[in-house]
Amino acid sequence: MRNYKDIDSLNLLDLIKKANDISLKKHSNTISLERAIFLSWYCDKGDCAFCYMSTQKDKIQDPKKAKRRIPNILAEAEMCKRLEWNIEFLSGGYKSFKNDEIKNIALNIKKITSQSVWLNTGITNELEIFDDEITGITGAVETANPTLHNKLCPSKPLEDISEMLDKSKSLKFKNAITIILGLGETIDDLDYLIQYIKDHKIDRVIFYSLNPHKETIFANSSAPSSLYYAQIVSTIRINFPKIEIICGTWIDNLANIGILILSGANGITKFPLFKMFGTRYGKRVEDEIKFTGRKIQGTFTDKNKLGPEKSQYDEKLNKYIERYINESLKNKYD
Repeated sequence: MRNYKDIDSLNLLDLIKKANDISLKKHSNTISLERAIFLSWYCDKGDCAFCYMSTQKDKIQDPKKAKRRIPNILAEAEMCKRLEWNIEFLSGGYKSFKNDEIKNIALNIKKITSQSVWLNTGITNELEIFDDEITGITGAVETANPTLHNKLCPSKPLEDISEMLDKSKSLKFKNAITIILGLGETIDDLDYLIQYIKDHKIDRVIFYSLNPHKETIFANSSAPSSLYYAQIVSTIRINFPKIEIICGTWIDNLANIGILILSGANGITKFPLFKMFGTRYGKRVEDEIKFTGRKIQGTFTDKNKLGPEKSQYDEKLNKYIERYINESLKNKYD
């Protein structure tokens, strides 16, 4: 296993080629489309400097109204199954749902999709409540620089996240972390990230690029360059051939997709599924994947996969299923 500083002397194209060769050897030739399912738009912490929810905490007078209705959540899971998308994880702000409620949601999603789900629902020591309805626990590490983490996420101590991940492993769950690029980290911080993955036995890394939100300190910042993103991802792939890597990009950065796959990504995320379905943007995602020589798990274009307007599992989901389908069908390929 090489340290990234050894790799740094290689031409970036050689680095990406090496990462791609490893991916083809160690992983499936299929790239998954991934979707995070949000449980709420409120977070009791509400002070992560880059996060949209940090701009909403003082605006939401009744946090209960920011919670999504459970039939709506389950309907979204059913649509993911129909369209063959993976559920990246369940995500929600602090104090949106209690752990027993999250467990019940996960159980119902497993009934619908026949798949266990990942959780990204905050720091908790109550992991014993969960069983095989979940695959693993995601720690919101957010940045590869621990000093930056403590500055940008003051209410989510890195020590507590690490303790949760270690407990997760002791309970035989898988571990994942999220890393946002463009928060002020540098390429030198890869040393720390590589060691963190080793220390906490991380099975999955989910990378995002900064999406500057209004009213945050990053409002006037820009997302990191595609080649910087590719260098980070390919270095992690080379150092950890078997790890699962999911990469998030945004609708205005779809050109990142191809190079991120060649750099080692197993899946692509961070898209507004129902708004992009059937549009030129959705087709662009599929084209980016196809031109890497990979197959696609999931669809942005096959309207037949949308299915009937009634749920196959619970009639309480019907009005939400109908809404998702109608939203997808009204899109125009322009």
